[in-house]
Amino acid sequence: MGEPGSLVRGDRAGGRSWCLRRVGMNAEWLLLEDGDEVTVGRGFGVTYQLVSKICPLMISRNHCVLKQNAEGQWTIMDNKSLNGVWLNRERLEPLEVYSIRKGDHIQLGVPLENKENAEYEYEVIEEDWERIYPCLAPKNDHIIGKNKGLRTKRKFSLDELEGLGAEGPSNLKCKISKVSCEPGQPVKSSGKSEVASHPPEYLDPKLTSLEPSEKTTGAHVSPGPVEVVELQQKKQKKTSNPSASQSSLDLFRVTMSRILKLKTQMQEKQVAVLNVKKQTQEGNSKMIVKMEQELQDLQSQLCAEQAQQQARVEQLEKTFQEEEQHLQHQALMEELNRSKKDFEAILQAKNKELEQTKEEKEKVQAQKEEVLSHMNDVLENELQCIICSEYFIEAVTLNCAHSFCSYCINEWMKRKIECPICRKDIKSKTHSLVLDNCINKMVDNLSSEVKERRIVLIRERKAKRLS
Repeated sequence: MGEPGSLVRGDRAGGRSWCLRRVGMNAEWLLLEDGDEVTVGRGFGVTYQLVSKICPLMISRNHCVLKQNAEGQWTIMDNKSLNGVWLNRERLEPLEVYSIRKGDHIQLGVPLENKENAEYEYEVIEEDWERIYPCLAPKNDHIIGKNKGLRTKRKFSLDELEGLGAEGPSNLKCKISKVSCEPGQPVKSSGKSEVASHPPEYLDPKLTSLEPSEKTTGAHVSPGPVEVVELQQKKQKKTSNPSASQSSLDLFRVTMSRILKLKTQMQEKQVAVLNVKKQTQEGNSKMIVKMEQELQDLQSQLCAEQAQQQARVEQLEKTFQEEEQHLQHQALMEELNRSKKDFEAILQAKNKELEQTKEEKEKVQAQKEEVLSHMNDVLENELQCIICSEYFIEAVTLNCAHSFCSYCINEWMKRKIECPICRKDIKSKTHSLVLDNCINKMVDNLSSEVKERRIVLIRERKAKRLS
């Protein structure tokens, strides 16, 4: 892993910084620099490039963005990634900004099968710079620098081609001259003076050199295998339209092998032309012209194959982008189906609750009706005057404990001074306020006809008493 520059380390020494500590590792921490926007993904234009070794497409090209708001609070946003960003085990909505705090848990992507945790899980921390510095991940510009160094090493150097010339059957050691891919330029030899001293009539102006070959093979052919590996890794994770993509990859591999073969033949032909030129000082110009023509044909074929290869690379990249969009759409549809099922389950639960509530309501209504029926029975059987067969009006209780209406018992006592029920002598009468109050409250819950009849009876009896 690369390390940040010493200048940055010196500037921050002694301070505290925010970073995303990778869970379970003392390396690949992501530094959150004040005032800077931090982007994370697998693409080349991000601050930190995350290339998964287990599942290359787990991290999107521009997966998420971290930056500070106006108050200086760090925030995170899911940049419409395929597998999502999770904050404290809850998935974030795409393009929505969420504040993060010290101790928060951030997860990029989802766990694979048979694994509990995702590959990229982080914890938001604030630590001393001296503690954070040895664990920081390199920024994307450092990675690009390293990749350029690796690609440079793949180019054929002049010393290697010189070694090829020295191992030839003529056992001559000379430096291979650089020749232009454009026709019409003479051979420029950087070798010994015997090659440079050849008469100009023996040198065909159509002779080409390694300089364009190095440019084409270095800039277009050399990165080819790297692109093939990258496209193959992407293809392994695609599930839609596998037959078409596989045939395109097979054709791409065949094209790459042909390009490498043509490149090898062209280099061998260049070495042979230079060796023949050194060996034939006089005459034999026809052989040289023929070999130069063959070299020119090989270079033309190589340029054509490279153009076809570049077109196929672009086509494959376009195909993979379409497949990725299809996968995103499929994942969205699956999420909608899950939401639909959850909503249906909620509706079923609510319907069940409503049915239970309805049953309980019916039970309460039945109980209420039963209470009212019982109350009517009590009113009719226990709270009616035996003389007038009406509910007690101004109830009085005799010494024998039987109750009657005050008006009814007074009228009865005009004929007999004995209880109408038990025939005991009436010695005392007591007004019963409890019965009056109870009857009045119970009558309020009865029909309006009963209430009106009771009111009429009360008025009539008052009128008779006054008269």
